[in-house]
Amino acid sequence: MFRRETNFSQTPIGSIPKEWQVARLGDIAKINRESCDPSREFPEDRFLYIDIESIEAGSGRIKEAKMIIGKNAPSRARRVIHKDDVLMSTVRPYLKAFTIVANEYENEICSTGFAVLTSKEEMNPRYLMYSLFSDTFVSQCNRIMVGGQYPALNSSQVSEIQLPIPPMSEQRGIVEVLSVVDSAIELADKVVAKTERLKKGLMKQLLTRGIGHTEYKDTPIGKTPKTWQIVRLEDVSEDFIGGGTPSTFNPEYWNGDIAWMTSAHINGRLITKGQKYITKKGVENSATNIVPRNNLLVSTRVGIGKAAINKIDIAISQDLTGVIINEEKALSEFLYWVLIHSERKLKALAQGSTIKGILREELGRLHIPLPPIAEQERICEILSTADKKLELEMYEKTRLERVKRGLMDLLLTGKIRVKVD
Repeated sequence: MFRRETNFSQTPIGSIPKEWQVARLGDIAKINRESCDPSREFPEDRFLYIDIESIEAGSGRIKEAKMIIGKNAPSRARRVIHKDDVLMSTVRPYLKAFTIVANEYENEICSTGFAVLTSKEEMNPRYLMYSLFSDTFVSQCNRIMVGGQYPALNSSQVSEIQLPIPPMSEQRGIVEVLSVVDSAIELADKVVAKTERLKKGLMKQLLTRGIGHTEYKDTPIGKTPKTWQIVRLEDVSEDFIGGGTPSTFNPEYWNGDIAWMTSAHINGRLITKGQKYITKKGVENSATNIVPRNNLLVSTRVGIGKAAINKIDIAISQDLTGVIINEEKALSEFLYWVLIHSERKLKALAQGSTIKGILREELGRLHIPLPPIAEQERICEILSTADKKLELEMYEKTRLERVKRGLMDLLLTGKIRVKVD
């Protein structure tokens, strides 16, 4: 099915197989400027609107188009789209947002933040869409974009971008290969979404109804099993520790052997390594503090609602609060699940105008359910099993995405050729 290419030609955009050509985007696709103003042309009718947020960056999938009434259309909702049009984002922060228009979006509307490309006869529209993700394409875009905070491309610049173009039969072969991987990624994504729903349902059931209970009582946090206590977080904690950041202008404070992190590093249940590493001097000359292992890290400034269990001793930034757990009263893992389930309550505690944050005193007063230790252990076991299942499924999705990126690098440059009849 594949063969390695050895015969290349040098071109302005790099080496490509001798049988391929280099073409301007404007020569292989028409930039469609068909437009309308929904607020004037159909103010009472509904339409589907695709903006940058509708597209999953890196995959080209439309996650969710917005249903909008014409009179409520945003000013950018102007471009009319048709089946097999390729939508290309033209603004740098979103440069990897590209998609192809499916049947269901025929005659719908997209944002003027896209260039709408209609492939000509010698160009497979799906191959064109895949080509927009290539390094060859993105590097040219970055080089010619103009503007300050949000650099962008105009239609003339889009037309001048060059792409390597294989024969149509090979375009179809490449599309077939990448589409198979896309289907596998989409299936993996659905599996992840299903497990996320399962985990969310289990959290709601176990953290409010427990295991095997038949009698319940009304409490400040709703109905809970009759045998459970309702306590404040401070009742099961020994201390709340604030954080800080050593001066980044002093090299003596950084690249040491003490793990340090911000809330941005929280991306799951367990913290097993530092985001960066600081020195003893960095700790002594800043507001950071070291949270002993097997306690809780809670985002109380940036990323409010995130929490994790630190499996190592770690220094923290001002975005985090370390919660030192009284292990005789509560399990750190159980409290982790309670805090994750309490995301809305945590966000409601935030104060401030510019950067909102939760005061440590307010965090300590948060009401939480407290089952006996034995039941906490059983609840944690169930939820951690669901969490591990989700981690494996997300890893598989990530693995498939890496496979796709590798294939695109090989196939779209012609380093590996698809054998065609």
